[in-house]
Amino acid sequence: MQALVLEQAHSITLRDIDVPLAVGPRDVKIRIHTVGICGSDVHYFKHGRIGPFAVEAPMVLGHEASGVVAEVGDEVTHLKVGDRVCMEPGVPQFDSPATMRGLYNLDPAVRFWATPPIHGCLTPYVVHPASFTFKLPDSVSFGEGAIVEPLAIGLQAAKKAAIKPGDVAVVIGAGTIGAMNTLAALAGGCSRVILADLVPEKLALFADNPAVTTVDVRQASLADTVREATDGWGADIVFEASGSMRAYDNIIDLLCPNGCLVLVGMPPDKVPLDVVAIQAKEVRIESVFRYANIFPRAIALLASGKIDVKPFISRTFGFADGVQAFEEAAKGHPRDVKIQIELAGD
Repeated sequence: MQALVLEQAHSITLRDIDVPLAVGPRDVKIRIHTVGICGSDVHYFKHGRIGPFAVEAPMVLGHEASGVVAEVGDEVTHLKVGDRVCMEPGVPQFDSPATMRGLYNLDPAVRFWATPPIHGCLTPYVVHPASFTFKLPDSVSFGEGAIVEPLAIGLQAAKKAAIKPGDVAVVIGAGTIGAMNTLAALAGGCSRVILADLVPEKLALFADNPAVTTVDVRQASLADTVREATDGWGADIVFEASGSMRAYDNIIDLLCPNGCLVLVGMPPDKVPLDVVAIQAKEVRIESVFRYANIFPRAIALLASGKIDVKPFISRTFGFADGVQAFEEAAKGHPRDVKIQIELAGD
């Protein structure tokens, strides 16, 4: 079966590869329709590793996916052949201490698609646990279904922030995760989001949203914008979604007393934090590692129209052009937020 395979850094091929497809009693076999290219996929492509996770053998890429159920295991009752679905890509050990505490995303043994040595889903068929496979409503397209995964990160961040109706939030970074974080913050009850980035093309995607104030940090001061918008009080919540080490410079100054800093982006190295400034404001700090029990909420928000992710799907490539899709994603075109690959037509 063909797949988009990362052979090593800078080398992706579309070739045949053996992928296990035996369907267990609680599994489903899924014909993949659409897969989004994530920043982590691009990072593996460019560098061959992320922290301790190194590509030491050929690995199928992709973990943001939607598709159609092609076969169901004997004990599966909530899905049937022909159902349109999206899949949560991280599968924990179901009896681990983390999973038993409802924190399955923190299970050290979690098997996550396209994280070495686990194969991803950029291949025509995958087998996946039915309990991590979610039916899509008719109103949610395959493209939207494939963006549920990054949206779930934004919703996890909003949940960890414990948003109160009317809160003012700052989101640093307007890439895929920052964009999803902005949508999630608004859906969660924020009255305003101040969205900061240095790429005007990404900020422009929110130009028509009256609840979003965009700040091109090359042209304007984020701190001044926050002070003006809050009459000098500060933002209730700051979501750091860029992963930039520079974002931490004076980040506490953006917050109001007893505000919440939510760490979403992952910086490449250790960053300094002003502990005294944190204490003086009694700042609450939360962190996000993927998500847990969020996919159904993300799908419900898409189905209701409360969140619209369609403007953030920038370009779509066919499976045969998958290598080109990764090369384009690696170039980091300013107008690209989410590039997707379609393996099958509707």
